[in-house]
Parts: sequence; structure tokens; C-alpha cells
Amino acid sequence: MFSGAIVAIVTPFKDGRIDEKAFRDLINFQIEGGVSGIVPCGTTGESATLTHEEHERVIDICVEEVGKRVPVIAGTGSNSTAEAVRLTRHAKEAGADAALLITPYYNKPTQKGLYDHYAAVASACDIPQILYNVPGRTGVNMSVETVVALSKIDAIVGIKEASGDLVKCSYIARDTRDDFCLLSGEDALNLPILCVGGTGAISVTANILPGKLSGMVKAWFSGDKETAQKIHFELLEINNALFMETNPIPVKTALAMMGMVREEFKLPLCTMAEGNRKKLADVLRRYGCTSLRD
Repeated sequence: MFSGAIVAIVTPFKDGRIDEKAFRDLINFQIEGGVSGIVPCGTTGESATLTHEEHERVIDICVEEVGKRVPVIAGTGSNSTAEAVRLTRHAKEAGADAALLITPYYNKPTQKGLYDHYAAVASACDIPQILYNVPGRTGVNMSVETVVALSKIDAIVGIKEASGDLVKCSYIARDTRDDFCLLSGEDALNLPILCVGGTGAISVTANILPGKLSGMVKAWFSGDKETAQKIHFELLEINNALFMETNPIPVKTALAMMGMVREEFKLPLCTMAEGNRKKLADVLRRYGCTSLRD
């Protein structure tokens, strides 16, 4: 159902508020770059520190600006099942095409708790839903067996898998239904996950180079594996640079260097260390991102 290069878009701020103009400009930059979908309010969009009102506004702006040109997959996950239901219902009402739900963080639920959480949201909200497994950020790792069991629920249509485990991805691709989407959640593994049956990627790097990400995935699915591999190798350095500090600090700093957003975060996220800023600026110049302000 969902495939291609999908961007996990940042949330721009200006003086502590959502920078709506910059956000709309970013959305259009992504669509013009060829992305196959946009994820507002993912973890790259600083969802954990947005107020409910900000969260809902970001989704509203995104749906409005996209105007059905590509699918909008709204981040609506929470460590509270009731809150996840509330946010997912709003995404449906706003006109989003699907919801992306991170595994409940900090709580460290059991596998039964994870199943019950997702089943409850699916039962309460009539919108396609994508699981999101990122144990390095949440402290809990959803098992293959839990993913397979959840894939039997009609509303649950895929998973963003960011465990870094290609064997796990292989089992998910093999054991879920044919129309279940396996989306890479780790830019360094986008191509390897495609190789084991992935349908696309939800990418941080696409914020900076949407055309490159889109080109790689399109090349893969058109059968041009040589071009896909070539782009994959080309992106290794920037993929690494964008995770030299906690995401989304580097990617948002990069966009600020390119003059597209302000270098502004919600605490406890903060500006990059000066040494890392210089390394990031050097990488961006090598990739031809020349509209740098410093």
C-alpha cells in the first residue's frame, strides 16, 4: 500500500512557535524532489515535545499543503494508548492517508502489551496504521511474532522497521501478508532492506536530498540494481553525518545551513557541538548543498 522514498519531515520553529511558511516550503521542496509520501510529527518532527495543539496543527498544515499530491502518514504514536487513539482520530479527521505509531516508549511493555496497544488503536480508529519499531529510542523491541500477529489486523498495513536487524526484516517480509508494507526506518539500511523484501523507506536523509533517495528507490523497483547500489554508496557519508548527534539535531542543523529553516529546537534537544557542526558543513558542501549560511 505504501512504498517508495517517504520523508520523515522536520518541524520548523520560529521564536518558539511552528514556522508555518518554512514548513509549507519544505513540503513543496520534498514533493518537487520526488518523494512518495510525507510523515509529519514523526520522531524527526520532534513529536515527543510538541503540545497536542501543535501536533494537530502540524498535521493539519501538512494535509492542506500536500493537497493529495502524495500520501500523508501522520505520526500519532504515544506511550499512552489513550493518547495514541486521540491523536490517530485527529489524523483521520484531518484527512491524513495513514498513521504511523511508534512503540510505547519508557513503559517497556511486554509483547502482549504491545499487541494489545496496537489492537486497541486499530479497533478505535478507522485509518490505515503503520507500526514503528525503533528499540534504540524506545527501550522496547517488537518481536517478529508480534508483528506477524498484528499484520493479521486489517487496519494495520505495514511497519517502519528501525531495529537494524536484517534477519528480522527478512522474517517480517516472508511471514506477513502479501500487501503488508515493510519500510526501512534506518537510512544506512534502506537498500539492504529493499533487497530482503522492503517496499520503501521512511527517511531522514530525504529532508536534505529527496531526489537522491527517490532516485535510489525508483531505480531498485525498475530493475536497475546497479544505479540503486551506486546511489546507496554515494549516500553513505551523509547518512552517517546526519546521525552524528541525536536525530533530528543534525538534519535540522543541515537545513538551517541551507537556509531552509531556523536552527531552533524544543528542549531538551539543543544545538550541535561546534566540532560536529563543522564536520556536517563540510559533508554538505561535498554533496553540493551550497546554499550554506556559515
